[in-house]
Amino acid sequence: QVQLAESGGGLVQTGGSLRLSCAASGRNFIRHVVGWFRQAPGKEREFVSAISWSGGSTFYADSVKGRFTISRDNAKNTVYLQMNSLKPEDTAIYYCAADRNVVTRSPSGYDYWGQGTQVTVSS
Repeated sequence: QVQLAESGGGLVQTGGSLRLSCAASGRNFIRHVVGWFRQAPGKEREFVSAISWSGGSTFYADSVKGRFTISRDNAKNTVYLQMNSLKPEDTAIYYCAADRNVVTRSPSGYDYWGQGTQVTVSS
């Protein structure tokens, strides 16, 4: 069982930066892949980024590639999402998710979810 808690969201102007954190508790988190997803009002939850359990492989949606960076510190049981050059279309609730299987871009591939953190980018 893994529990996840996101933090770091907030209100930022276009072009600004935020760093989201996903803190995990529970056993064997180091063996879990972690994904970040986001959901804007009236839209489906969409994949943003993911990282393998070792941190050696990372994946990004085309819409955030080059602007967002995912990383993890397994000693701290924490995964980060550094978001730079933010745009109004990045506004959403951001969720982290974890699973013991291989990385996937589908929300259905993750068993454990956090409660989400709101990111709002003003124009």
